[in-house]
Amino acid sequence: MPPQEWLLTVAERGNPDTSIPIWNTGNTVEPLIHGQNYFDRLVTEVEALEPGDHLFFTDWRGDPDERVRDGGPTIAGVFAAAAKRGVLVKGLLWRSHLDRFAYSEEENRTLSDEIEAAGGEVLLDQRVRRGGSHHQKLVVLRHPGRPERDIAFAGGIDLCHSRRDDARHHGDPQAVRMASAYGPNPPWHDVQLALRGPVVGTLDRSFRERWTDRVPLDQDGPVATLTDRLRHEDMSPDPLPDPPPDPPECGPHTVQVLRTYPAMRPPYGFAKLGERSVARGYTKAIKRARRIVYLEDQYLWSTEVAQLFAEAMRDNPDLHLVAVVPRHPDVDGRFALPPNQVGRQQAIELCRRAGGDRVHVFDLENHDGTPIYVHAKVCVIDDVWCSVGSDNFNRRSWTHDSELSCAVLDDTADGRAPADPAGLGDGARRFARDLRLTLMREHLDRADGDDQDLLDPESAIAALTGAADRLRDWHDGGRVGPRPPGRLVPHETRPLPWYQRWWALPAYRMIYDPDGRPWRDRRAGTW
Repeated sequence: MPPQEWLLTVAERGNPDTSIPIWNTGNTVEPLIHGQNYFDRLVTEVEALEPGDHLFFTDWRGDPDERVRDGGPTIAGVFAAAAKRGVLVKGLLWRSHLDRFAYSEEENRTLSDEIEAAGGEVLLDQRVRRGGSHHQKLVVLRHPGRPERDIAFAGGIDLCHSRRDDARHHGDPQAVRMASAYGPNPPWHDVQLALRGPVVGTLDRSFRERWTDRVPLDQDGPVATLTDRLRHEDMSPDPLPDPPPDPPECGPHTVQVLRTYPAMRPPYGFAKLGERSVARGYTKAIKRARRIVYLEDQYLWSTEVAQLFAEAMRDNPDLHLVAVVPRHPDVDGRFALPPNQVGRQQAIELCRRAGGDRVHVFDLENHDGTPIYVHAKVCVIDDVWCSVGSDNFNRRSWTHDSELSCAVLDDTADGRAPADPAGLGDGARRFARDLRLTLMREHLDRADGDDQDLLDPESAIAALTGAADRLRDWHDGGRVGPRPPGRLVPHETRPLPWYQRWWALPAYRMIYDPDGRPWRDRRAGTW
């Protein structure tokens, strides 16, 4: 299977200014499902770093006191300890908005200060469009002279509160405030990738492009610049040493690093017109879908994104869309809630008009009945192509904020029937199929290996819908008798009344889901 059948070519990526390779072969990729598993692996790898090794990271939010294991240590403690023993620690955190607007300016600033006090350097990066954010979640660990030990982590999990949940989904003891339906410790579902092999060098280069870019870090205007100077903020990144050689090939996985950078002024030196390889990568893969698109997403907004699924289902009458989303937005309130609701309702209805009963949308709850907040950003297509990253299925993630995702193709064919579900000759691939099966088993309360009926897309969908309907009916019937197994419930959307829709729709389009494309691409309707 030639990678270019599924992955973007250099021309299709459309960013001539970047230095990163178009894809890397010979990698080993491991999905880390749940924040507890990711944090435990992360602290193990960071504590093994030695003087002269590198720790580079980017994030949307970092809480310095977030414990990476029960009883500690904390994120700040682990990274600061690495800096103190001679590890080169460099980080880029989004400068963020004020805490009183439910953002994380002070948390990010404090994490930066604590690591810098230990000898590292963490910069607050506001090189974004107005109203935008840096949303990438990336940690790169390099071992100069021992490249076989290099590892990177990329996906949807931030270094902050609420993320360290486990398979029981009782929530992180250190929680962020969310909509009241999620309770004081919101249950949280998320996925991160651990990557070894040459792709670690590509992710290192991606970090370096942002670090060395000449655009000033502070793009918030003269007041913010003066504030940073009065606080003696570090606004000038120190030089980095030359990158070590790429790690050797070590596995069967081809990985393509997909990113979003908006078109902005002043422009990024490594993406003068922005980069929309996330949008272009998904577009190419979705057009090749024939049997099943399985996705987990925090938002699933935007008619532009939903149109891709709608066209694919119209063109392919056997194609099903399975989506796992949060039951409720993460916010309450008469002004915040309607714009969050209207975008998803529009997107799902557009898909259902095209696909009818081939569109299956679920949300999750734990065994206590508390909704689980789905923060994962996962897509698996026909058990061949899959992606895990920081980007959501919305226009903001595909054009406006900075994002980073990894698309994976496995050289290893999966011979379990159906061996070629799409019928295109690509054959099912081990990594993509195992990721889908692992996620489905969790949502169905299945043990490892209990997935024979989940291999074929048709019987898998029957299992999902059957379990979700039984749990919904148990709730509707007053919870009489034992709770049916599983965590899936059919997701319900309701159109907003006209008096909310008239203001919520423009607020959603302009504030919650803005467009970061150059004007010519907006006019042409292309990514």
